[in-house]
Amino acid sequence: MQKYLPVLRARRERRLQKQNKQASNARGAILSGGIVFSLLLAVFIILGAFVYADVTRELPSVEILPRLLNPPDGLLLEPSRIYDRTGTQTLFTFAPIDAQRRYIPVNEQNPQHIPANLIDAVIAVQDPQFRKHSGYSLQGLDDANVHTTIAQKLVGELVIYNEPPSLRRAVRERILAAQITAQFGRTQVMEWYLNSAHFGNYAYGVEAASQLYFGKAVEQLTLAESAILAAASETPALNPLDAPQVALQRGREVLYVLNGLGIVSDEATELALAETPEIQSAPQTQPEPAPAFVNMVLAQLDSQLPRDRIERGGINIITTLDFDLQKQAACVTEVYAARMAGLAEPNEKCDSARFLPSLPPAVTLTDSSASALILDPNHGQVLAVVGETVQGEETPLVTAHRPGSSLDAFVYLTGFTRGLSPATLTWDIPGEGIVQNFDGEYHGPVRLRIALANDYQIPVEALKAQMGIENVTSIASSFGVEPNEQVTMLQLAGAYGVFGKQGIYFGQNMDDEFLPTTVLRVEGVDRSMLLDWSLPQAKPVLTPALAYLMTHVLSDETARWPSLGRPNVLEIGRPAGVKVGQTTDGLDAWVVGYTPAHVVVTWTGVRGRDANETVTPRFPAALWSALMQTASGDAPADGWTVPQDVSTITVCDPSGMLPTQECPSLVSEVFLNGSEPIQADNLYREFGINRETGLLATVFTPPELIETRIYMLVPESARDWALSAGLDIPPASYDAIQAPPVNPFVNITEPKLFAEVGGVVKIVGTAAGENFQYYRVQVGKGLNPQEWIQVGGDVIAPVENAVLAEWDTSGLSGLYAVQLLVVRTDQIVDTAVIQVTIK
Repeated sequence: MQKYLPVLRARRERRLQKQNKQASNARGAILSGGIVFSLLLAVFIILGAFVYADVTRELPSVEILPRLLNPPDGLLLEPSRIYDRTGTQTLFTFAPIDAQRRYIPVNEQNPQHIPANLIDAVIAVQDPQFRKHSGYSLQGLDDANVHTTIAQKLVGELVIYNEPPSLRRAVRERILAAQITAQFGRTQVMEWYLNSAHFGNYAYGVEAASQLYFGKAVEQLTLAESAILAAASETPALNPLDAPQVALQRGREVLYVLNGLGIVSDEATELALAETPEIQSAPQTQPEPAPAFVNMVLAQLDSQLPRDRIERGGINIITTLDFDLQKQAACVTEVYAARMAGLAEPNEKCDSARFLPSLPPAVTLTDSSASALILDPNHGQVLAVVGETVQGEETPLVTAHRPGSSLDAFVYLTGFTRGLSPATLTWDIPGEGIVQNFDGEYHGPVRLRIALANDYQIPVEALKAQMGIENVTSIASSFGVEPNEQVTMLQLAGAYGVFGKQGIYFGQNMDDEFLPTTVLRVEGVDRSMLLDWSLPQAKPVLTPALAYLMTHVLSDETARWPSLGRPNVLEIGRPAGVKVGQTTDGLDAWVVGYTPAHVVVTWTGVRGRDANETVTPRFPAALWSALMQTASGDAPADGWTVPQDVSTITVCDPSGMLPTQECPSLVSEVFLNGSEPIQADNLYREFGINRETGLLATVFTPPELIETRIYMLVPESARDWALSAGLDIPPASYDAIQAPPVNPFVNITEPKLFAEVGGVVKIVGTAAGENFQYYRVQVGKGLNPQEWIQVGGDVIAPVENAVLAEWDTSGLSGLYAVQLLVVRTDQIVDTAVIQVTIK
């Protein structure tokens, strides 16, 4: 046995070593796993900390809710209001009545309290688990616009309303909802919610809603009325005033829900269902002084503050509106619209109505409407807006309309940027296109100034084709308008204000669009500044010189719009740049004009049901004239200073070229320095005419039969127009050539008449006779040259049948006249002429 002991000990030691090794490996695996788990846990904790830090970064304090809602000075207890630029005239109040909102507690011990049946109805409709959860629910995390609990709704609408929808916002909303529930309790949350909830028609809070819809205090509400208000709190648009039948039906549905939850007994439910709540009629309110302007204000603020937040309360909006000017503008527009529709004028006419010129006689547009806007271009601020006024009644509508020709100025501006000028010649004649002028006539050769000032369409279409529509669009877009899209009065006012302000556009950036503003500042009722637009932004758009060129044309009273009659209604006793516009179907007409201090835009349109009802700029021109005179008042009649890089020179009309003796009319024109004309006028030319034959005189026509006449050189494309217009056109044929008798003392014998010549031509002949002083040889192109060039110098020695001169014809071709002049001491001049053709 002893001999086996060492073997057994060895086996046992090997077994123990193996067990120890396995145990060691197991301990190592466990240790490694623990280390890995710890590291992963640490990473998750760190990541969670970063995520939590990001979610809670700059998390608003829940203490903001007492400041917003607790009486007596909770910010939201004061309705939001819109004021004029002085901050003293109220334009609009976001409340059924312009008064502070009453805060009603939940506590039943208070004589004025929110009834339990209303609280139960709101809970049943909006948050059935209100009394059980901790203020939040994880449902709806994927939709930040869904507030699944009342506490979340309170936070989302009042605390983080300005945060964009996202998962981060949804998580933050739930964190804050849990905090306010834990800190203030469910009862306080419910009280805050019911005193701030929207029930439609700007009724915020249950007391305002109860008074508006049922004419009673909230504690007097019946179960049926409470159910209706609970339904309205969920969907304010379906309120008892705007949708009475739907509101009553939804109230009944709430009653069934309350009964189904066991909150209301069967008996109470039956009694409530049998009740027919009496809904109050809409309260009588004073007409808004500027309804269209208010709509424009809210539209511009949409990019800065949520509309829901503005309507909820506690905000004062100070606008750019000039209250007195707004009243005058609205009154003038109403009088104008009534006259157009053939209706009796308002009983109380404003003083500014005296500026209204007479409308075209015997015209009644029963289906017409008109609107207007007045802008201060120096600050980019809207001073007055009159919404579309139909049959003498203003509406809140300020819509975009087809621009028609109101944007044609930007076609001409494109030409000015590419070297053209107001003096550039254009032809207003029939073409291959279907474009016609609004007056149905053709005006022949005109300067761009005349074409622009008179709204001629054929020249503008030709210029558009020449410049390229893409270039025109690019220029117009820099002013905030698009040629092929509808345009608003605000866009037109801002664009044309640039011309009046030497190329600078004043306004504000709004949703990637630069526009004049209707808002000066937005403040909380506690005077906190939410938005400050009182200092305008300046956007350079155009050089002062180009702006002046456009203004010089648009303010030219001698050129503009003669069809408006005399005196021209656009002449207001002060410098003003004016552009009229109209559509080809006659349904829209514009006038936009500016002085250094104001821009006024007027629009008139017809709905087009009556084919005989059309408008022209003569209509809105009358309104424009009255409004611009009203806005200008007694201010000095200032004009515009000429920039240094603009020159004024005299040119021939209508060619725009340098004057000649033949030019029948001279005008002063403006040019960018360096773009002035350098060539003499070539549109008018003097011709010698044989008065007996009416044909062009030649060098052979007897001088006593020649008379000079000045003709316009009409291009072939305009010949038909010229003939139809009765324009004198120079004859195309020359007199029959009859060589005069040969004078033995003054003649040319070589070359022969009508010979073909070339190179250096020897002119042979005789220049002699009694009282000879000297002779001269000269040549001119054509049958009746208008210009002669002397060959050689004057020769004082007589020549008989010899070389008179040598003429180098290199580089010349065509028909030429060769003339010999012999001057005698008694001042008698004898001549001899031949015609040759240079090969």
